[in-house]
Amino acid sequence: MTAAILTPAALDALRAAAPGTRTTVHFNHAGASLPSTATLEAIQAHLRREAEQGPMEAGVAARAQTDQARQLAARLLNAQPDEIALTGGNSPGWGAAFAALGPWRAGDRILVGRHEWGGNLAAMRLATQHTGATIETIPSDDSGCVDPAALQAMLDERVRLVALTWLPANGGLINPAAAIGRVTRAAGVPYFIDAAQAVGQLPVDVAEVGCDVLSGAGRKALRGPRGTGLLYVRRDFLPRLAPAFVDTYSAPLGADGQPQLRGDAARFESAEASLALRAGLANALREALDIGLDAIRARIDTVAQALRAGLTAIDGIEVLDQGRERSGLVSFNLAGLEAGAVQRALAAQGITIGSNGVPYTPLDMQARGLAQIARASVSYLTRDDEIERLLDALRTLARQAR
Repeated sequence: MTAAILTPAALDALRAAAPGTRTTVHFNHAGASLPSTATLEAIQAHLRREAEQGPMEAGVAARAQTDQARQLAARLLNAQPDEIALTGGNSPGWGAAFAALGPWRAGDRILVGRHEWGGNLAAMRLATQHTGATIETIPSDDSGCVDPAALQAMLDERVRLVALTWLPANGGLINPAAAIGRVTRAAGVPYFIDAAQAVGQLPVDVAEVGCDVLSGAGRKALRGPRGTGLLYVRRDFLPRLAPAFVDTYSAPLGADGQPQLRGDAARFESAEASLALRAGLANALREALDIGLDAIRARIDTVAQALRAGLTAIDGIEVLDQGRERSGLVSFNLAGLEAGAVQRALAAQGITIGSNGVPYTPLDMQARGLAQIARASVSYLTRDDEIERLLDALRTLARQAR
């Protein structure tokens, strides 16, 4: 479908098919978005099959849905189905691929952007502690984005990984993933992208960005169920990854009694998975592709710009977003109130936002002297009247905080 689907009438239809829009004013789509009725029904239908037929028997019938989810994810990312693993979420996928890179040795270097997700940093630090390997931060440019030229200057033969969080969790900045990819590709250095906030919000082309591994979440912009995710592993890179955990699905024992690793990205999957959630994910992927990622991106950008402009006009609010190009994550602080207090005050009025502390994006928060941020994240479902309701509530809070 074309961008014409996102006319006001089409947006009304999309909202009518999302029951959460009738019960909450939702500005936490970056935490988890609102699934459609069709996604819920896909999940429920498989659960009913499990109850009526038995879970194992229903699983046989669900293989086609799993294959469909894999194919749709490949379309979404401009990849091949054998390069896609269906995971339990962004962090499980990213963490499994990272663990498969080891072991780490003295002198090994990992280069990360300043906006790296705290969970990824925890995995890196745990894996490299006591080894002599180092984790170093790539400088940012004057817009706050990771600087490809600075990365180029840091590269040498000891660099074993460049890791980038494409859209940080603590604000609207969009990092130059493709420019970073051109540097890593020319140097032959492995390149991992955490695309938890990007998948379903931006058009994603793994060939264009030049990554070896990319992880995404189902529950965010894709509007899929929580507990689902996507992991892309470039076909030629796969032999370099030895999973830390395998089972009878990912590495069945051969006739000689030795494990036979799967030759596709599904080596990062397990025999134990929620097929009901995969059915929901398949529906969410289909809906995103039907709308069109260009149309989704354009709508989210329009809504986010309107929200930022409204926030900037409120005395006492500081909008904290950086970057030359910005996402649907809008970060701010309100003078005199902690971010968590703002979140709770809005929740009491039926308006949901997020609030993040240093552990989410520690390098960036510390570099910018931020202890906390309030985050209002939008979707293509977000309406102008919802923005005005949020702004009205914040104007009142700002007056009360003076």
